[in-house]
Amino acid sequence: MSSSFPWLTALVVLPLLGAVTLWVLPVGARPRTRAVALGFALAELVLAVGALSAFDTSAAGTHQLAETYAWIPQLGVSYAVAVDGVGLSLVLMSVLLVPLVVLAAWREQGSDGAPTDRLRRYLALVLLLEVFIVLVFAARDLFLFYVVFEAMLVPVYFMIGSYGGAQRRYAAVKFLLFGLAGGLVMLVAVIGLALKGPGGSQGFLIDNLVGLSLDPTLEKWLFIGFFVAFAVKAPMFPVHTWLPDAAEQAPAGTSTLLVGVLDKVGTFGMLTLCLPLFPAASRWAAPVIVVLAVVSILYGALLAIGQKDMFRLVAYTSVSHFGFIVLGIFAFTSTSVSGSSFYMVNHGFSTGALFLLVGFLVARRGSAQIADFGGLQKVVPVLAGTFLVVGLSALSLPGLSTFVSEFLVLVGSFARHPAVAIVATLGVVLAAIYVLWLYQRVFTGPVRPGLEATPDLRAHERWAIAPLIAVMLVLGFVPGPALTLVRESAHLTLEQVGVEDVTAVVSATSVEGTDE
Repeated sequence: MSSSFPWLTALVVLPLLGAVTLWVLPVGARPRTRAVALGFALAELVLAVGALSAFDTSAAGTHQLAETYAWIPQLGVSYAVAVDGVGLSLVLMSVLLVPLVVLAAWREQGSDGAPTDRLRRYLALVLLLEVFIVLVFAARDLFLFYVVFEAMLVPVYFMIGSYGGAQRRYAAVKFLLFGLAGGLVMLVAVIGLALKGPGGSQGFLIDNLVGLSLDPTLEKWLFIGFFVAFAVKAPMFPVHTWLPDAAEQAPAGTSTLLVGVLDKVGTFGMLTLCLPLFPAASRWAAPVIVVLAVVSILYGALLAIGQKDMFRLVAYTSVSHFGFIVLGIFAFTSTSVSGSSFYMVNHGFSTGALFLLVGFLVARRGSAQIADFGGLQKVVPVLAGTFLVVGLSALSLPGLSTFVSEFLVLVGSFARHPAVAIVATLGVVLAAIYVLWLYQRVFTGPVRPGLEATPDLRAHERWAIAPLIAVMLVLGFVPGPALTLVRESAHLTLEQVGVEDVTAVVSATSVEGTDE
């Protein structure tokens, strides 16, 4: 479905204008830089709400708000954008996180006499990254998707390498090399698929490439090319090793966008490209991928328990959570796929909030080592209570949105693979261990010397966290509207893959019905 107003292009152009404005803004008073960045980020959020109002939720399985323009017709490349319910959900999640990251960076890059120019350039990179984020979730031309998939590495590289910790250059280079290696493998597969496509001036349109009759062996190799790139981005075991280093060294706001948003491109690509483009190969590879997903769940959770650095701990929890998302996608039931789509959104809010809170703690102590904290709930009760709520979301406590998505993934996966789902449930138990043990070491017990005068959450920090907690509570108690956006896409995906849906005990439809 098309729209008279180019909503998606406007969502791409607005943060680009913001990034350019910040880049040319003369060095001046620090509040001006912050106000400009926050103003553009909030305007983007308002524009995204407008796009939601123009989206027909009764046909959420179809791609809407479509725009298609010739870009490089000689190569069959178009500027083609559109979103279905899943893509729109991820766009909305992303544009909500960006202004909160700007608020969190209010002092992160500009306090203690730091030059204003440093903060200005950092916020310009945040808005530039938002451009690529919106475009990658909306791209409906395979070449355009690949270009954005690679381009988003650039601002993140500089956000880690220029503004991170002591080992920031090592972490930034490792992040870039892993991303480029995965992208190079995908490029070969993109070219191979396009050569088998219909050609013409729109030969890279994804809609024109779905349903191609491919040689079975070729289809498997092309699938592997795409899947490897998405597994690196996701990140999945065993190509996840770049994430803990990047999360440990990056500023908290950068880690929020990196893990909360950018890594979703991997699972989003599996769902919207791998499955419809290579249905037979997806069925062929599913048993191995399901096993790798379960390994990621348990491996990430076990390593999270053993971490001494809070940023690395949160990074390993995400390896575990992404295992749940991948499991739901390749379990091939409408319930599990709906749960995975919803999980992508909920994980962004939950883990994003967790990274921001860890950043607030590190800003107060000057260290991310768990051993340097203790007894803080007596000193900073608001921060402690907020951290507990967000931590409980990471272990999927009922009443918070992550519980709904994780429950749907496990129930839907059980309908197809009972033994696998039972083993994956151990990840829930392990999550309770690493979350509650982290809270105990940081916030309970006697106050550690040097922490007696620790300030509680400041006003801008409360504004950065409060919306995330509110969203998690609303989606936890009233998940129906969000599930409406992803349910039809799940059914369509199963039809494209060519598998029969397995009836689960609880479906996404019945969960939605409890809200009515």
